Amino acid sequence: MPYFDAASSAPLHPVARQALVAALDEGWADPARLYKEGRRARMLLDAARETAAGEVGCRPDELTFTSSGTRAVHTAIAGALAGRRRVGRHLVVSAVEHSAVLHAAQALEAEGGTVTEVPVDRWGEVSVPTYVEALREDTALACLQSANHEVGTEQPVSQVAEACLAAGVPLLVDAAQSLAWGAVDGDWSLLTASAHKWGGPAGVGLLAVRKGTRFAPRGPSDERESGRAPGFENLPAIVAAAASLRAVRQEAAAEAARLRKLVELIRSRVPRDVPDAEVVGDPVRRLPHLVTFSCLYVDGETLLHELDRAGFSVSSGSSCTSSTLTPSHVLRAMGVLSEGNVRVSLPTGTTAEEVERFLEVLPTVVASVRERLGAPVTGPVSAAPAGESAGDAAEDAAGAGGEETGLVVDALGTRCPVPVIELAKVIGDVPVGSTVTVLADDEAAGLDIPAWCGMRGQEYLGERPARRGAAYVVRRVC
Repeated sequence: MPYFDAASSAPLHPVARQALVAALDEGWADPARLYKEGRRARMLLDAARETAAGEVGCRPDELTFTSSGTRAVHTAIAGALAGRRRVGRHLVVSAVEHSAVLHAAQALEAEGGTVTEVPVDRWGEVSVPTYVEALREDTALACLQSANHEVGTEQPVSQVAEACLAAGVPLLVDAAQSLAWGAVDGDWSLLTASAHKWGGPAGVGLLAVRKGTRFAPRGPSDERESGRAPGFENLPAIVAAAASLRAVRQEAAAEAARLRKLVELIRSRVPRDVPDAEVVGDPVRRLPHLVTFSCLYVDGETLLHELDRAGFSVSSGSSCTSSTLTPSHVLRAMGVLSEGNVRVSLPTGTTAEEVERFLEVLPTVVASVRERLGAPVTGPVSAAPAGESAGDAAEDAAGAGGEETGLVVDALGTRCPVPVIELAKVIGDVPVGSTVTVLADDEAAGLDIPAWCGMRGQEYLGERPARRGAAYVVRRVC
């Protein structure tokens, strides 16, 4: 069964397995002790740190092993903010950072700090001038991922790092998705990563803090890991993480070239073979193993289940597959379609035959899901929900815009992709120049209806408040 979700967690690399088993026998003792078992454990820990630091591009004494990539991010942000508390409490992040970064930003705001979120373009990339404009005199820390975890777009880290250095602001780089493919260039100050992203064991994160960066560890002090990661080190997992990082980096150039060709195949075949599909993310500046696309009129959760039944494990940023029922913050920031979203991230060793089989199965699966969703879910167009008259729905639409609303589609109470499906069904029923107003209370509609208009060449007039949910107004252009 092909596993195509390496961006979430890569399969354990054979070198990691070998190193893990060996370290379980040799590295079980306390590396802080002076007897022979402790000295042997210390030698293994020091060797792992030196190996990992060499791949990261930092000094061994600048590298800390943490219990996870998320813990590394939270420790980095908290420590850097505390170390520069006299400068200010302002944090700069991109709109597409991993949720670990954004959660730390929310915590800062809750404590009275301020956060500036730098927008991205339709490819998911920040503009260097725009990012630099966000830096202020009271900026304590800036954060920028090296490559996006959902769409694979690489960020201009070197240029941003140069600007941050000139402004005297430390830059934290989340390199979780890219470290397997190469070191992060530029004068960054802090860097985090997670071993299970490159085929190491789960439960090991990396935190690099370069010399000269003001950093004050938070919480009770601890003598281990420079006081930045308290608790007994998981030495066998650390050894396996370092060994596998070195192994994947030795294979990276050849494997990246091979997987990039397979991803290019997916990028070209999906729009050709699947009607109304959109490939998202930068077509050039991207990770070699990751591709994301979205399909109109498809329920993301059902699509993933059907692909799983067909033997393919993939991921999605659709709100339909999220416990929060909100679309991916990455797709939202990019302003692209979120419904029917599929992320394919190929692990090392993926074969061309597996990708070909996926491309053969995908069109049939998408067509099947669309067929199931073809009939209206909430009844006839403009039918009001229980307890509300059709006149009330029209009144909502008219009150939202204060102008002639044309046809009204009541999609209240439905989830994506139903509001877009209902819009697509009726757009041909109104004259060119007239409008269709979609009433919806699913948050994804605010992203998917504008994206549908862009794909269909129709004019999106905007979102307006309504008594329930929102009214999304579309003018028929063609």
